[in-house]
Amino acid sequence: MRVMMADDNILLRRGMVLLLEEEGHEVPAAVGDGDSLVTAVRSAVDAGNAPDIVVVDVRMPPTHTDEGLRAALTIRTEWPEVGVLVLSQYVEKSYATQLITSGQEGFGYLLKDRVMRVEEFLEAMDRVGAGGVAFDPDVVRQLLARTTHTDPLSKLTPREHEVLAKMAEGHNNRGIAAKLFISQSAVEKHVYAIFDKLAIHDDPGYNRRSLAIATYLTS
Repeated sequence: MRVMMADDNILLRRGMVLLLEEEGHEVPAAVGDGDSLVTAVRSAVDAGNAPDIVVVDVRMPPTHTDEGLRAALTIRTEWPEVGVLVLSQYVEKSYATQLITSGQEGFGYLLKDRVMRVEEFLEAMDRVGAGGVAFDPDVVRQLLARTTHTDPLSKLTPREHEVLAKMAEGHNNRGIAAKLFISQSAVEKHVYAIFDKLAIHDDPGYNRRSLAIATYLTS
């Protein structure tokens, strides 16, 4: 894939570039702030060489608050075909909830510690670059911890909670089956049970998985 990245930590940035290039990816731009990332993506798109995915830290210069997130949202708005993987040192709950419940695909949110687990980071990046979603399990756990008392969720069995948590991380049914050591058909039954219990009916205008996750995290 063609990957662009933005992180103000030059050591981490260079390390990620080396890792990605060793894995066969192309990294035409690695910059230290959000504005430079948006500029690099715009130039690449204009030249007909749009990146497949951008990897961006949430907090970068000049204020170290949400520059990276704003750059990510700009890229998603202007070039929705470009996957975006957001990195954060801590769980930014409002940002994470916004991303997870957006219903968009080709989007991911990982804690920076996950980058050190090379296989998991590369798997998440590949998933986002292919148009899927990837959310850090620790982020999902922290968000779910504040929602398990809600009435809609009380209808779910413990196994259905586990399945929905894996859905929120971005896994498809096959991936959930592998993670939970159950059959894919069992996962499918749990997914349909979740839709039924959360009253999420089949509608061609909506993504039922996204609606289930949104209900889980925001109710």
